[in-house]
Amino acid sequence: MSTAARPACARPAVAAQSDATESRSGRKPFLPGLVPPPGALLDWRDPEHFDHRRTKPCALCGAPTPLRSHAGEAAHKVCAEAWIAANPVEARLGRFASDAQPKSRRSGDHA
Repeated sequence: MSTAARPACARPAVAAQSDATESRSGRKPFLPGLVPPPGALLDWRDPEHFDHRRTKPCALCGAPTPLRSHAGEAAHKVCAEAWIAANPVEARLGRFASDAQPKSRRSGDHA
């Protein structure tokens, strides 16, 4: 059987599936969570938000920052929070979002 007879979409589908299940470091995927309401704080605790290799200009203020949004856009956390407060309608599209919160193994009752 020649390679021309193989469907072109068979290989990319497998690659896309593996990309969706693991990030480049072998951990769970780096997925955004909820967009906070205007005036609330973003939760960017995941280390994927910090680029150890280099800084880039913030997309909102232009100052250098090592922080990245879920989409890889360079932005200070405070700049992103201010942008959400200033643009509440556009913010609902998810340009900047908090980290997805994993489900707790415990009931969450600390009493």
